Amino acid sequence: MFRGVKPKNIRSAVADRTLEKLTGLWPALKGSLALVHKPCARPGCPACARGDKHPNHLLAFTEGGKRRCMYVPAEMVPVLGRALANGRRIERLLYGMGPALLREHRARNPAQTGPAVRAKRKSTRAKS
Repeated sequence: MFRGVKPKNIRSAVADRTLEKLTGLWPALKGSLALVHKPCARPGCPACARGDKHPNHLLAFTEGGKRRCMYVPAEMVPVLGRALANGRRIERLLYGMGPALLREHRARNPAQTGPAVRAKRKSTRAKS
């Protein structure tokens, strides 16, 4: 993988902070929740006969690379709303982890090459 990096042995403050933030973010999912109005399948429904449609919630998600939808019972809407919000928070945490891990690594392992190191070498040679 990477020279000098042993993933199993890395103890990281970034990882600890991220794990701490993740503990309160359950349930979590990725997708979307939508309120739709559709006619029902019951023959002779007075609401559908008037042209009114019935409100339903749909959960849209990706499964096996394909977009899927499922009807959501009304009592599950608040739970799924919270899970979607938690999923977005987790996604933001993950996007921020890469730069944070690099900053942490660079703080522990100063650069061996680059403009700052070359300038430092030149100033050291000039003094000798």
